[in-house]
Amino acid sequence: MNADLSPRRLVPALTALGCLLLPLLSTPPQTAAAAPVVPTAEAAPAVAGTMAVAPYEYLGWGNPQKPTDVMAATGVKWFTLAFILSDGGCNPKWDGSRALTGGSDESAIKSIRGAGGDVVVSVGGWSGNKLGEKCSSASALAGAYQKVIDAYHLKALDIDIEDTEFSNATVRQRVVSALKIGKTNNPGIVTYVTMGTTTNGPDANGKDLINKGAAAGLANDGWTIMPFDFQGHSGTMGSVTVSALEGLKAAVKSAYGYSDDAAYRHIGVSSMNGKTDESDETVSTNDFQTILGYAKQHHIARFTFWAVNRDRQCGSGGDAGSSCSGFGQSPYAFTKIVAQYAG
Repeated sequence: MNADLSPRRLVPALTALGCLLLPLLSTPPQTAAAAPVVPTAEAAPAVAGTMAVAPYEYLGWGNPQKPTDVMAATGVKWFTLAFILSDGGCNPKWDGSRALTGGSDESAIKSIRGAGGDVVVSVGGWSGNKLGEKCSSASALAGAYQKVIDAYHLKALDIDIEDTEFSNATVRQRVVSALKIGKTNNPGIVTYVTMGTTTNGPDANGKDLINKGAAAGLANDGWTIMPFDFQGHSGTMGSVTVSALEGLKAAVKSAYGYSDDAAYRHIGVSSMNGKTDESDETVSTNDFQTILGYAKQHHIARFTFWAVNRDRQCGSGGDAGSSCSGFGQSPYAFTKIVAQYAG
């Protein structure tokens, strides 16, 4: 995979430590379902300009744009900021190295809020030390999540679970249990779980993660897939994304006993703009329009992408990477499409 394209897949070295590497304003009501007992909310409402549309921006990578400039140019009010990692133990830091408060990350969040926006903070990604693995228990992991929530008085948290954190059944259970604790201790907080996918929806690990969430009674607001890096697909990236989302909807419906409408309202998509890590994949603005149409039709919980950093055309002779899409486009073309979604 190309490290320059997707640090949620493989991030370049950011510090001497090496390679390191969220809407909804209410928690769904809970009612008794068949076995297991799980939340059965019929809606997870999203409001225009809120976290239902919160594109990823990685402030430690890819010549990031000033968030307030992005807001002014596109109308987007929310960002999903990446990534919180372990500092080597059960302690959260930006990229595993930068303190939560007192630095440039906190300053960026304050500037976004000062301009009338807000942030979802993303924990995880592909590379680096994962809190889900470094924290030895669900309660300890919940405590690490709580440090992030408290640092910024968050309304939403995204757990981007990938690589070894995703493939380990014990860690998957730990993440689900920690999120359940977090939902209990922070009434009203929105949680997203973001993971890879096949062309037909979540793989066995993804389905197991959703099933574990349902069994635990985790009222997760948005199970989100990343429909790219398929290692082979047919059709447009827009059409294969729809296929993957339908598979996700089916998995969430089956696990939680939701109606079709409720299941759609608890799924989300995090695409990639332009060229991905796979040579046969380019996600075009037309593909984003296809995804937008699907999102509007079904009122999904989340429509986001990786990443604002790449939402611009490469210079002459440049290749897609950390700071451009590899696709012929005007500045912020993808962000402006996502910004049309109102939940």
